[in-house]
Amino acid sequence: MSTLSSLLRDRIDEQGPLPFSTFMDLALYHPDLGFYATSGQAGRRGDFVTSVEVGPLFGQVMADYLDRLWTELGRPAPFTIVDAGAGPGTLARTIRAAGPACAEALDYVAVERSAHQRSQHPDGIRSLPDLPTAPIVGAIVANELLDNLAFEIVHWDIEVGFRQVAVMVDSAGEFAEVLTPTEFNDPAFDPGEARSARLVWQPAATRWLQTALDLVERGRVLVLDYTNRSVYADHRAASPIRTYRDHRSGSGPLDRPGEQDITADVQVRDLIAVEPPALIATQADWLRANGIDDLVAEGKRVWADRAGIGDLAALKARSRIGEAEALLDPDGLGAFTVLEWRR
Repeated sequence: MSTLSSLLRDRIDEQGPLPFSTFMDLALYHPDLGFYATSGQAGRRGDFVTSVEVGPLFGQVMADYLDRLWTELGRPAPFTIVDAGAGPGTLARTIRAAGPACAEALDYVAVERSAHQRSQHPDGIRSLPDLPTAPIVGAIVANELLDNLAFEIVHWDIEVGFRQVAVMVDSAGEFAEVLTPTEFNDPAFDPGEARSARLVWQPAATRWLQTALDLVERGRVLVLDYTNRSVYADHRAASPIRTYRDHRSGSGPLDRPGEQDITADVQVRDLIAVEPPALIATQADWLRANGIDDLVAEGKRVWADRAGIGDLAALKARSRIGEAEALLDPDGLGAFTVLEWRR
């Protein structure tokens, strides 16, 4: 059976150097050999932990947020929630387990490109490989999706200006960078005293956002992710790209295609250019505004009442305290950015 590396080498041999976005897309999403088609997965037993996998508390906060939105919109039926980048369906499970008031009207759509991940989705929801095409009343939620949409790497240097990173095969048969012409240009770019810089350019993320905004007839588009909130704050870094495997940093993004996650901070400047959001907040502030402190206080009361019993209700209540600490951590998940667009 062919390996992903051999398939990529064959394509480069036939077509010439591949844009980095093409290389990344195949490395993550090739239907048989990509990272998310094989072993790649979020969770404590996976390669990284998102807010959803910390525990059920995040899903409870999201369920309460959706209930308030449902009421605000006049309790529509159906009330469609599109979980974009749903992975194995963990958020769907935790929202449904929270028992939201909107449950009877809820049309839950889990969107996930990987057939392997879709096969793990729970019963009772719609499972799709792409965003639906019909307008919805409800919300599109993207939790740590946009950082994984294939992006371009743009190289700038003082002599030549902007060029785009593509992937070639060198004389030793290894994947290597080559700089090619690019359509990217930003007259406002200021490199300071640097003579060269690396930038992430995310046209796929901006296309996704525009599509999502066009789909919502009434409701919200909610994006939660790690971001670069200032303009080109990463341009002095040797590389703005990160890789992960087994909860550890991986090697270079051209190494071991299909065996590690490839990601970068979402560029808020690019999303704002599509349409300024109604809300930009840290995840910690958003969770507090949507009732996490009340849920934790409730958990503490239950724990105080039932600690001596030590039953499942007591253990779940105690777990909320630790989950909240992780979700609100200002040096971790709490520093993520939440962006909300309203229709």
